[in-house]
Amino acid sequence: MIELLDDAGEELKRADHLIYVSLKYTRTADVLINTLSRLIDAYDLLLSALLAYAKDTKNLQETPTTPIEKGNLVKKLYPQQEVQDNVDLFFLMRKIYRAPHVSDQEYRRHVSITTTIDGREEIVNIDIITQYNEFEKNFFRYVVNILGDYAKKKHEDENGWEY
Repeated sequence: MIELLDDAGEELKRADHLIYVSLKYTRTADVLINTLSRLIDAYDLLLSALLAYAKDTKNLQETPTTPIEKGNLVKKLYPQQEVQDNVDLFFLMRKIYRAPHVSDQEYRRHVSITTTIDGREEIVNIDIITQYNEFEKNFFRYVVNILGDYAKKKHEDENGWEY
């Protein structure tokens, strides 16, 4: 469980680098897409950590393997609004990432990708991807608060050493 949190933190660091360094200098749609990919991967790891915690504490028998099933199960197990909102953002980002998109204003400050999701136009630009990143970092801290002490204790018990 603690490995999942560590991996999610690493993905968020990579997303930060893409936003604050790579995107600043390149300003291409490819960097936006790569950043979305990192954020999606971090969400997947966070959802897996929540499910591992539920398996240990809430008698969850088995965990699903597909991202959609994971998200729906997490929404059912954790009714908190913060969890619900973040799973919805995870689903939206997956749809944006997979949908055909149009790039606009490449190599300029207002670089963006535009796509249509569920009959609605979705635009991802530097400001929006930065908001997604901040929202997810807050969720990461929230999950660490939920799982932190339990994950460390479990890790110590399994490996026989402390942090």
